[in-house]
Amino acid sequence: MLMRTDPFRELDRIAQQVLNTSGTWSRPSAMPMDAYREGDQYVIAFDLPGVAKEAIDIDVERNMLTVKAERRPLPKADDVQMELSERPLGVFSRQVMLADTLDTEHIDADYDAGVLTLRIPIAERAKPRKIAIGGGSARKEISG
Repeated sequence: MLMRTDPFRELDRIAQQVLNTSGTWSRPSAMPMDAYREGDQYVIAFDLPGVAKEAIDIDVERNMLTVKAERRPLPKADDVQMELSERPLGVFSRQVMLADTLDTEHIDADYDAGVLTLRIPIAERAKPRKIAIGGGSARKEISG
């Protein structure tokens, strides 16, 4: 059996939700993420432990990326009595505004060990390129 050591923990959690405060003891987001550039790709990794691959939905509309995931309760046997339940259940959603410099037509998604990883290529038009300098002949316009 598990014992709670802090009798005011639940009261603190409820007060935080009601007051929407953000102190040092705030609860982490239900879908924490990392985002970084790796070579010619932009990578976004979402932590979704306990979520089945089939319960994840990824949409892109214009430049808005939306990730929805549903964490369902584990099936319980009739003789199981829940002692402690702190893992959040239900539908979670996270939206990320993507830059125009990303190629949203070619997003690659992978889900492994509870981490959803999206790889978005940098658009060709956004990559640095050299500009060739034309010949040395001077041009002259005559207006008349």
